[in-house]
Amino acid sequence: MNALAPAAPTLAQLPSAPSDAVRLDRVSLAPGGQTVLEGLDFAVAQGSFVGVLGPNGAGKTTLMRAILGLVPPVAGRIEVLGQPARRGQPQVGYMPQAHAPMAELRLSGRAFVAAAAGSIGWGLPLLGRAARQDVDRAIDLVGAGPWAARPVATLSGGQRQLLMLAQALLGQPRLLLLDEPLSGLDPHHQAATIDLVRDIQRRLGIAVLFSAHDLNPLLPVLDQVLYLGNRSGVLGSLADIVTGPVLSRLYGATVDVIHARGRIFVMAGGVALEQDRHVHL
Repeated sequence: MNALAPAAPTLAQLPSAPSDAVRLDRVSLAPGGQTVLEGLDFAVAQGSFVGVLGPNGAGKTTLMRAILGLVPPVAGRIEVLGQPARRGQPQVGYMPQAHAPMAELRLSGRAFVAAAAGSIGWGLPLLGRAARQDVDRAIDLVGAGPWAARPVATLSGGQRQLLMLAQALLGQPRLLLLDEPLSGLDPHHQAATIDLVRDIQRRLGIAVLFSAHDLNPLLPVLDQVLYLGNRSGVLGSLADIVTGPVLSRLYGATVDVIHARGRIFVMAGGVALEQDRHVHL
């Protein structure tokens, strides 16, 4: 052994992974000059499954884009995996709301996933061996292997959603942001998608922020709830956050939380907040 060589680091000296996947410190967001969220102050623990809830226009997509570094805060600080939020952070996977006309794509499912591989973004890159293995790994994680060779245009809506999830899993992310992944799915495929994401989250030990309009499909898997509304937000356990007094303070209006037949309904003026896409308090 070379006496001049530095000693190997002990376990205590090795850098540890941040305990928080996401931390917001008094963050305000105003894309286009219009304040959407302000004073957000919370942390999402690594390895947790968080449902991001609230009516349409509450800021769910804006928040996810800010975590991605695409919407800079006008006040406060956002940390992601121990670092300031920035564009192109490779350890963050993102599944946006499905707007593209995927039903018209003639690409195979595998080519669709591969098109998002690497830093060059969309296109059909000539992938190296490691990138091809990463594409195969992501496809296997979502169970798309048996039909990945088929054209996207021939696949069901649920299968296309799984391909988008596989794209988000490229690069082995430690944080997964899923923006309305249940949109357009029937209850059976909603439940299957939630179970799959929970299984992947546990197997990989990653944090998941899963936005939805309806709380109820997420009830079996939630560790915490992040409720957005009235330009603010609260994070905590289901029992602590989804109560009439807490949500009434959040929205600045009377909110009733009704439990019936294993479901939870969040109501304001007789309207279910999460499910009505036109409610603005």
